[in-house]
Amino acid sequence: MKTQLTLTPNPIPETPPSTTDGMGAVVTFHGVVRGTEDGEPIRAIDYEANEAMARHQFELIFAAIENQWPVESIRLIHRVGEVMVNEASLQVEVIAPHRAEAFAACQFLIDEMKAKVPIWKRAVF
Repeated sequence: MKTQLTLTPNPIPETPPSTTDGMGAVVTFHGVVRGTEDGEPIRAIDYEANEAMARHQFELIFAAIENQWPVESIRLIHRVGEVMVNEASLQVEVIAPHRAEAFAACQFLIDEMKAKVPIWKRAVF
């Protein structure tokens, strides 16, 4: 399984998926900064990561996905630093033969990321 992991302070670029002939599903998820945090209006979220540990945890998650679903590739971009309201802080792309595997792997990846990857957020008011 091919993986691409990027942690960056830069905006997430629009990139077309790169699939092969046997793949029938591309699931893409964008996590976008909401305008409120705990009911209070905010202007941004500041993300901080322990990059070495984050990369290690992502590799473990990718390995678990590879063992469970026939995924061809995963591309994940997570922003660090200040991300303004209505901007994407996360993009996940999963390519698989069928939609069920692609959706399941994407959901698993996001759930595991939130539970295990050391990326913290702080609201900017």
